[in-house]
Amino acid sequence: MNNASSALKVAAGIFLTIALITIVVVLFVSAQEATKTAQNNFSDIQTELSQASFTVYDDTTVSGSQVTNALRKFKDRGQFGIQVKTGKNNAGQWYGNVLNISNLSTAEQYGAVSGNSYADISNSWNESLNDYVNPSGKFKARVIKDNSNVVRGLIFTQTTVTP
Repeated sequence: MNNASSALKVAAGIFLTIALITIVVVLFVSAQEATKTAQNNFSDIQTELSQASFTVYDDTTVSGSQVTNALRKFKDRGQFGIQVKTGKNNAGQWYGNVLNISNLSTAEQYGAVSGNSYADISNSWNESLNDYVNPSGKFKARVIKDNSNVVRGLIFTQTTVTP
């Protein structure tokens, strides 16, 4: 009888150990899935926040002073270029990096960095130059992304010429 009681105790211990291990494994797997979901959500939020600084320029009309502020703000950003087309320079001037842009006729425009621009942003403040950005002028702003949906640049095209 003593052996039977010992055997039942050992069997119960083994059963409880297996149950405990099963519970731990189930909790670990569900925690792992929750962690993956949280990481994906965090990544989405991080992407939205990094792109939020460009929403003000997404197919909007901005003033010339906002254009020069954008030049100052993004001048040292890597793999990024800003093109400014003024009333006197329809071809435009690139600042930062030069982008090779495709699909200009569609709403979706893709750009890839093709080289450095050595233009000085102080040219945009010099009234005697064709690259001068009139602070009270109006510019159509467009955001240029690459094929991976990463913002690579901005294009500002002057829509009104003010004296």
